[in-house]
Amino acid sequence: MRHYEVNFIVDPVLSGDEVKATAETIQKEIKGAGGTIVHVDEMGLRQLAYQINKRSTGIFYCIEFACESSEWLVKFELNMKRNESILRFLTVKLDKYGVKYNDDKRNGRIGSRSKKKEAPAASALLAAEETGTVSAPEVVDLDV
Repeated sequence: MRHYEVNFIVDPVLSGDEVKATAETIQKEIKGAGGTIVHVDEMGLRQLAYQINKRSTGIFYCIEFACESSEWLVKFELNMKRNESILRFLTVKLDKYGVKYNDDKRNGRIGSRSKKKEAPAASALLAAEETGTVSAPEVVDLDV
């Protein structure tokens, strides 16, 4: 089974219901062609790097899906071009590393920051400063 990812930007002038309807029509088209939706990520309203159709912001979506054949993708992309509520889109075929990366990201193994452990010497120095057992550094006179 082949895995794909379609990223698209929806016009921000549309109402919330129209934006969701646009995303749902794309999902229905994928399901209608025999594809299975793996994950839908609504990234929300974001600033664009450059203006598209006199818009400086857009609502970003990312849909990951899997399908058996890829013949219908040409027709799918043509429908995306004809859809006036979509500013830009990009369809990418994922390799095994891309599929694993997306799965790891969804499960929280990538992208979440964990607290690093302090070095033992640094924690000992902090403890010594709190108790007041650390002496002031020596001043060395360099005038010889």
